[in-house]
Amino acid sequence: MIPITRLLVALLAIASLVAVDGAALAQPKDKEHKEKKEKKVKEHKHLNGKSLVGDKIKQNGKHKFHENGKNSAFVDVKDGKIAGVTVTNTDRGNVPVKKYKTTKKMAQAPAGGMQPVSLMLAQSQYLGSTWIGYAYYDEYGDETIYWFEYDMILDGDTGAIEYIPI
Repeated sequence: MIPITRLLVALLAIASLVAVDGAALAQPKDKEHKEKKEKKVKEHKHLNGKSLVGDKIKQNGKHKFHENGKNSAFVDVKDGKIAGVTVTNTDRGNVPVKKYKTTKKMAQAPAGGMQPVSLMLAQSQYLGSTWIGYAYYDEYGDETIYWFEYDMILDGDTGAIEYIPI
């Protein structure tokens, strides 16, 4: 009786291993690769619009202030304030631009890149302000946002939605 039980336990163990291995083989090869791609969080590029526009803010009209691959960003200036931002793609034409607002400073312009919060002076932060961002998605699905101080925008937060960082 004992040899039969050992034989049955061994057969059951082999059958369970084959069943588990067979289920793993039944999945398509690209399924795991596709799941990794879908789970990847798209990149958000936060850029300081004030530094990119620079002295162009003093001249009325439409000015090109940034280029990202096939996309070119233009700022429309009226009387020293930004009336809007448009983005055009060399292949597709106009790209939709979304307007955000937030009370957090999303784009910094330190000389050496990243700056720890502990080293920032309280006077250097623009406290109690609203920031307006103009965003678009490039051909890779990455979102690029140009942030400006509220005081630089002609129409303020009209049409802007609250920005919630991921």
